[in-house]
Amino acid sequence: MENLSKELLLKTEKSKVRFDELTQLIMRPEIIADNREWKKLVKERNQLEDLATAHQQLEQLVKSLESCEKDLQVETDAEMKALFEAEILSLQEKVAEKTEEMKILLLPKDENDDSNAILEIRSAAGGEESALFALELCRMYSHYAEKRRWKVEYIDMSETEIGGVKEATIMIRGVGAYSRLKYESGVHRVQRVPETESQGRIHTSTATVACMPEVEEVDFEILDKDLRIDTYHSGGAGGQNVNKVETAIRITYLPLNIVVTCQDERSQLKNKEKAFNILKAKLYDYYQEQKMSEYDANRKSQVGRGNRNERIRTYNYPQGRVTDHRTNLSSYDLPAVLNGNLDEFIDAMILKERTELLQNS
Repeated sequence: MENLSKELLLKTEKSKVRFDELTQLIMRPEIIADNREWKKLVKERNQLEDLATAHQQLEQLVKSLESCEKDLQVETDAEMKALFEAEILSLQEKVAEKTEEMKILLLPKDENDDSNAILEIRSAAGGEESALFALELCRMYSHYAEKRRWKVEYIDMSETEIGGVKEATIMIRGVGAYSRLKYESGVHRVQRVPETESQGRIHTSTATVACMPEVEEVDFEILDKDLRIDTYHSGGAGGQNVNKVETAIRITYLPLNIVVTCQDERSQLKNKEKAFNILKAKLYDYYQEQKMSEYDANRKSQVGRGNRNERIRTYNYPQGRVTDHRTNLSSYDLPAVLNGNLDEFIDAMILKERTELLQNS
C-alpha cells in the first residue's frame, strides 16, 4: 500500500502544482478584471481542489509514517517501541483510507458535473394518468432541489385539461445539480389505481425524464440562418400577460428541427435568453449522443449516462414501494420519495458507477 501511495503522489503532483498556481492567478487584478477568464480559472481550480487537498494530506501522512518507522528502528525503550508501533498501525490505516479516496478522485469525471441541470419531463404511455404522474415527478424534483437549497425555475410547461403535464422544462440552478440529477434520465413507471377507474384495477403508466447540463460555451457554431424565432402570447392560469403582450419565445433549430419554448419571464428578452440556453444544452446533448454512438455497446451501457429508453424506476402505489431497476434498491416509503427524498437512490447509482470504473481502471 505504501508503494501505491507514493505512485499516486507522483501521479497527482502536477495537479497539486496547478492548483497552487491557479490559487495565485485568480487573485491577480488583471485576471479579476477579465470576468470570463476569471470564471474559467475558478472553475478549473474548483475541479482540482479535492484532489489537491487529498494529495497534501496523503503526502503528510506518508511523511509521518516514514518518520515513525525510522524512530522505531533506533528506539531501544520497550514502552516507547510499543507507542511507535501503535502510531504506525494508525498511520497505515489512514494512508490506506486516503489512498482509496485518491483512487476515486482520479476516476474519469464528467466535465459538466458542476453545472446547473435542465430537466425535461414528458408524459408517455398511459394518457391522462401519465400526464398526472409527470406532474408528480415535477413536484418531486422541485422538492429535492429545495432540500439541497438549489433554485428551481419552470421554463416551460404544457398542461392537460385536468391538471396533468404533457411536457415540462425545469432549470435547477446549483453547484453540482447535474452531477446528481443526471442519474434520473430514463423511463419512470407508475403502478396505481387511477381516480377515474371504477373497477379498482391497477394501471401502469410511464413518463420520461431527460437531464442535460446547462453549458456556457459550446464547441460548435449556431448560425442565425439556422434559427427561426417566433413570439406568442404566454399561456397558463393566472398569467398576467395572457392575450396582452407577446412575451413567450419559440426557437426552432432548423437543421435538426429542435424546438425550444420559454414563457417563464414577463420580459421577451429574458425568455429569449433562457430559450437560447436551453437550445445550447439540447444541441450539446445531441452531439454528445452522437459521440457516444461511436463506442461499442458495452461502453454505451455504462451507468455514467442513462439510456433514455431504459426503464429505471417503478413507483408502486398499492405496495407503497419505489424500486430502482439499475441497483435493485427499494424503498417502502413512497410518500417520502415523492417528497424529494432521492439521495438514497442517487448515492447508490454513484457507488455503482464508481465500482464499475474502478474495476475497469
